[in-house]
Amino acid sequence: MPQDKVYMLTQEAYDKLREELTYREGELREEIKEKIAAARAEGDLSENGGYQAAREEQGKNEGRIQELTVKLRDSQILKAPNPGKVGPGSLVVLEIAGREMTYVLGSHDLAVATDYDIVSPESPIGAAINGKKTGDTVSYTAPNGRNITVTIKEAKPLKA
Repeated sequence: MPQDKVYMLTQEAYDKLREELTYREGELREEIKEKIAAARAEGDLSENGGYQAAREEQGKNEGRIQELTVKLRDSQILKAPNPGKVGPGSLVVLEIAGREMTYVLGSHDLAVATDYDIVSPESPIGAAINGKKTGDTVSYTAPNGRNITVTIKEAKPLKA
């Protein structure tokens, strides 16, 4: 079966997803089982809101377990880019229209490892800055058709 997508993760993001999976497969799964058992003991399941809610929670948890399993199986740990060069896993400070903004270049799966906003390398701004270095000025066309100029003020590897 061919692999559809590779998830590019920092080691920290990978570890946090692994930690979440362990919690969901163990402790949370047991808590939900106990809720279902307690609700089942109350009797008539067709009108038991607690039972229905616990079953819904169980379904959501199992879905997230499957999602995490696939992401971890199909992930690749990012090699930290060199300081001064922009690449997936870079923390970049950009000057846009006179304002400085800080982003991480990478997939949205990196959000578990950082409080910074994420910019996808496939987005117009991400594609424009990917592979560039500190001090470069680039332009890209925004989805609204406007041409936007960006100066890369700083680029460094995202650290824990």
